[in-house]
Amino acid sequence: MRFGVLGPLEVWSAGGEPVGVPETKVRALLVDLLVHRGRVVSADRLAEDLWAQRQPANPTASLQTKVSRLRRALGDLVEARPPGYVLLAEPEAVDLGRFEALVLRARRADNARVRADLLTEALELWRGPAFAGFTDEEFVRAAAERAEEQRLSAVESLAEAHLELGEQPDLAQLVTEHPLRERLRAAHIRALYLAGRQNEAIEHYEDLRARLADELGLDPGPELAELHTAILRQDPALTRSSVRRTNLPAPVTEIVGRSPAVAEVRELLAVKRLVTLTGPGGVGKTRLAFETAAQLVESFSDGVWLVEFWDNDAVVEAVASALGIRDDAAPVPLFDRLVDSLRDKNMLLVLDNCEHVVEPVARLVELLLRTAPALRVLATSQEPIGIAGETLWSVPTLDNADATTLFAERAAASGYAVDPSSPEVARLCERLDGIPLALELAATRVRVLGVHELLTRLDDRFSVLTSGNRGAPSRQQTLRAMIDWSWELLSEPERVVLRRLAVHVDGCTLDAAEAVCAADVLDPLARLVDRSLVVVLDGPRYRLLESVAAYSAERLAEAGELDVVRRRHHDYYAGLAESAQLRGPEQRDWVLRLDRENANLRQALDFGGDIRLAKVLSWYWYLSGRISEARRAFEGVGALDPQSSACLAGMSVLSGQNVEIPEADDPESQWFLGFALYRGGMDLGASERLIERALAGYTELGDEWGIAAALSVRASQALVRGDLDRARADGERAQSLFRKHGDQWGQLQTVYPLAALAEISGDYARAKRLNRDGLRIAEDLQLWSEAADRLTGLGRLALLTGDFAVADELHERARKLAARQSYRAGEIHAEIGLALGARRQGELDAAEHHLREVYEWNRHAAFDPGNALILAELGFVAELRGDADAALALHTKGLAVARHIGDPRAIALAQEGLAGAHSLAGDREYANRLLDEAAAARNTAGAPLPSAERADVDRVRARLRALSQVDGAGKPR
Repeated sequence: MRFGVLGPLEVWSAGGEPVGVPETKVRALLVDLLVHRGRVVSADRLAEDLWAQRQPANPTASLQTKVSRLRRALGDLVEARPPGYVLLAEPEAVDLGRFEALVLRARRADNARVRADLLTEALELWRGPAFAGFTDEEFVRAAAERAEEQRLSAVESLAEAHLELGEQPDLAQLVTEHPLRERLRAAHIRALYLAGRQNEAIEHYEDLRARLADELGLDPGPELAELHTAILRQDPALTRSSVRRTNLPAPVTEIVGRSPAVAEVRELLAVKRLVTLTGPGGVGKTRLAFETAAQLVESFSDGVWLVEFWDNDAVVEAVASALGIRDDAAPVPLFDRLVDSLRDKNMLLVLDNCEHVVEPVARLVELLLRTAPALRVLATSQEPIGIAGETLWSVPTLDNADATTLFAERAAASGYAVDPSSPEVARLCERLDGIPLALELAATRVRVLGVHELLTRLDDRFSVLTSGNRGAPSRQQTLRAMIDWSWELLSEPERVVLRRLAVHVDGCTLDAAEAVCAADVLDPLARLVDRSLVVVLDGPRYRLLESVAAYSAERLAEAGELDVVRRRHHDYYAGLAESAQLRGPEQRDWVLRLDRENANLRQALDFGGDIRLAKVLSWYWYLSGRISEARRAFEGVGALDPQSSACLAGMSVLSGQNVEIPEADDPESQWFLGFALYRGGMDLGASERLIERALAGYTELGDEWGIAAALSVRASQALVRGDLDRARADGERAQSLFRKHGDQWGQLQTVYPLAALAEISGDYARAKRLNRDGLRIAEDLQLWSEAADRLTGLGRLALLTGDFAVADELHERARKLAARQSYRAGEIHAEIGLALGARRQGELDAAEHHLREVYEWNRHAAFDPGNALILAELGFVAELRGDADAALALHTKGLAVARHIGDPRAIALAQEGLAGAHSLAGDREYANRLLDEAAAARNTAGAPLPSAERADVDRVRARLRALSQVDGAGKPR
């Protein structure tokens, strides 16, 4: 699919057919996502952009509705990613991205004809003003202005290419529209002169000079002044090509994944005079600097000049040499001549690889910025230059999409084709941290080893990634040499901290670093961060890239410290787990904290191998949805005690497995097993017995949290059995106790029974409020299995209120979310909702497909309460198809199941279904009696059928009335 924003908003299919995007707000949403091409836009930002000061009552729900409508037009291209949404479109799938790519190719082209053709193709993409129809929106204005500036710059470049080719560009209209654009006026004046219209050229210069003075209080820039002088002198150089204004090397390969970075650095250089690109070795600081600088050559009248520092270069001499200032025996020192030569220059100076000469670079740059007001400096360094006015920009590693693209391209150049979408390639790039140099080194090996073998050998990466570009500096030819270069620049305290940090996985806090390193870490850590060897994450947390960690771990072993440091690591994280408050008001904070430390906790468990730590972590694993991880942990620690066996069995049930349930003597194990059996949709009777024993045990202990936990499960069990009074009493008492203890997870457990009771009584507003509050708690705690169930609850309510599109979307979201959590029961809950929606929309084949899937799972799990509903739904599908025999068989079977579980509402549902089957067969009297019995049963249970759920009963009643009218007319049925 392609998108057009260079003019009115347009969308085209891959075949070029227009794709309709209806409704102004939906189109505005698409424009907002296109403005942020490829980047996630938060839901809050989107709502603010779409509605500004006139926010709807529920902005989140309104935005979800608009997103849903946009997805109907675009499909899966609109993806939800925390904290909002992103449009999955390749850069050149948007005409603005295509335009930028063509302009960039033109800037790199040495041949003027190639430049002219590329720029012409780029400008032909414009169908009108950028983002036409949306430029009054605040969120569009800056992007539209930026695009217009790019267009004008491309027009100027095209005019200059035509002049170089001896062709005459027609710029008169543009000059009238933009009389103060100096570059445009320069091209126009040169064109007039070359056309033999010298007087007009001079008049245009005088007109510009007067306008600049009157409107801006400025004089023409040096380039225009020199052009004016050359015209007056009739300088023959005016008819020759421009003098080269840069010494940047021409790129040998295309840069991958850095377009947003280039744009950001360009924007910084427009307002900042010293920008330093920092980052670890091999991350691509130099390449990013070169790419950015190449795009800015035409922005600096005195050009863009590169100075590369190798080994121990004399800084002043290197800069002077790059600028063509000879180091001869002149009476004025070279330093002074360099400063004087740059005093009036409008120039960008690129200083590459400054980390080993940072002090002399700092002294020189500080003086040059003070004495040369039009000078800009773009530096690359593993640490800051450290002077006033410096703006740091940390070069990120490549994300996995760009990393796999780079790896595939470089592998292809080595003669080996790889699939960038392969999971193995993605894993390889992830293991190499998305560092371009490491990826390029790996690409040179893939032809010999293949991707799989290369991936398996990354544990010994320093002996594998040893063949680089012979033309590169020695420190960039192997992975080890790259990190050796950084290591050699460190002091001994910095080396101690770096090697000891290597035992951490996925970073650590400052407290953890101090405990595990057993050293004064603050100053060395700050220096390591400055040198880009330690990455600072939110928190703050301190993390080593995997290659740096592997290198540092080798140094740790060489120092003989590996075992003692790993023991300190184990002891610190075991203590952290034991101190966690996972029940009560601090629950959310502790879950998030342990989430951040999950990899370190796993490392500690692997090192210690003790059951105690596994049991301590078991409730956290459940709360964070790490069911499979919990199972692996218990299976890997050896002989299990009774509590550990109960934990393992409960976790296995929650992941959808049938396992033998062990004996449990303590209330904690009894409750967890009973909870798991119920939540996993297995063996309701065994779950009820376990919960009753747990409730008795917790009551004897006076454990209010445990009492509330047992009551919340019993409330849901009572609901399944049709005991609405007990469900209400237990649910409300559990909710009260959990609120007393400030336990959000516990409050979440009471949502289902209480919301279901509200739904049964027809109070959909209360049911919706309870489910929304539950979803908010689940998302706040990042309990994604719980969130899946709450989405299903909201989907069911949307179904009942007739909003089928929203219901389908919510159920599908719930199904996918549950699947990602290996929460099979949650998938089943959502699939039931999809089945209900399909039947109510007349999609009987789809409904039956979903129902058969659920029926087989319920049979496997021995969950009769679930099959009472499924058999009723299958019976209604058969009735709607007019198959009386099939409907009768299914509803008869459903009635038997309902009577077995003793739920009066399930019995009533089966009777209503049987009435429908008998009405098809023409048995009017028996069908009416069944409907009356069903209504009486529902009334006796205190749950009369709400109007929104009467569609099946009303359909059967209508058929029976029609039969009665036929009988009354004396006609045979």
